[in-house]
Amino acid sequence: MVKLIVRQERIGPILGFHPWAFSGAFESIPEGLQAGEPVRLFSKNGGYLASGYFNSYSQITVRVWSYDKDEELDERFFIKRIEKAWQIRKKYVENPLTNAYRVVNGENDFLPGLIVDKYADYLVVQFHTRGIERWKNKIVAALETTFSPKGIYERSDMAVRDIENLEKTKGVLSGSIPDIINILENGFKFLVDVKGGQKTGFFLDQRDKRQALIKYAGNTSILNCFCYTGGFSVYALAGGAKRVINVDTSENAIELAKENITLNGFDISKCEFVCEDVKKYLKNTEEGFDVIVLDPPAFIKDRRKKKEGIAGYRSINEMALRILSGKGILVTCSCSAHLTIDDFRYLLSEAGGKTRQTLSILESYTHGMDHLQLVPFGEGEYLKCFFLSVSF
Repeated sequence: MVKLIVRQERIGPILGFHPWAFSGAFESIPEGLQAGEPVRLFSKNGGYLASGYFNSYSQITVRVWSYDKDEELDERFFIKRIEKAWQIRKKYVENPLTNAYRVVNGENDFLPGLIVDKYADYLVVQFHTRGIERWKNKIVAALETTFSPKGIYERSDMAVRDIENLEKTKGVLSGSIPDIINILENGFKFLVDVKGGQKTGFFLDQRDKRQALIKYAGNTSILNCFCYTGGFSVYALAGGAKRVINVDTSENAIELAKENITLNGFDISKCEFVCEDVKKYLKNTEEGFDVIVLDPPAFIKDRRKKKEGIAGYRSINEMALRILSGKGILVTCSCSAHLTIDDFRYLLSEAGGKTRQTLSILESYTHGMDHLQLVPFGEGEYLKCFFLSVSF
């Protein structure tokens, strides 16, 4: 295993268990290292610091996956990592009413660059970095050993692979995968398109927010913006909503939303489905709503576009507030990692000021429990959600 020496002045983050080490942290980096090659990090005086894999000569050079100097990169390495991650989810997330959740969340489960989502008896994986891609075969074998799934499907078609100069790819890695998978979430049934849906097919990280919506839904009219396959809508109807308007630009997603509502035994006549750009809908509708859900895609995919993205978030929240009835409820989310929770709160304050409404936070949420986050790894934070009420 290649030995790399960390500069004394750059040891702090590694000692604090931050999972990234940048190129400037090292005394020198040997030429010819290949992405994925295992490395061990040492201080200048020879003290062991961490182990990981080499990823790039620029920016994030090493991604850490161990702090145990005696741990070997043997046949059971990936099995041990995956089993440990799964034990946490089995203890706190999985139950007879929920069989879909994230099993491996990259750096936060000491498998940097790897995402594994479990949908009933199937797994969907993403390889985000060139380094973790090198270990694909061993990881797939470890997943087969640990879960004995009916199938493993790859959805490595994310934009982040462009940064790594990796081709986007998707397809069956093991077993077979149906076009649509039926899952359970908090006792509700959902049809998931893991092959063509967004991300790995379903927004698993919104499970707790959907559950929270139930208590606000009774006898209300609800507008579900960026509704995707109707997750929030199913919970809204379960909470007693009298009417739910679903808006999304994807016809396929809307069709699945209709099926999900029917699948759970709810009256489809209480729903309306609009295939349209949300901004256009918010701008042109004259109808008022008791509850509005805003769960948009990331508006800030690049740090350089932060100002533009903030303006986008402020705009849709301002438009939503203008059609929120009386003392209504706004459920508003951002999944942009480049937008801090403080920035999000400030732009919501600005939207409230523009519409002359004082907003109060009833509840706030971040990542779901299965999307656990290492305390030192602030870069892993991305999801923010506020349940807001209009006070005046």
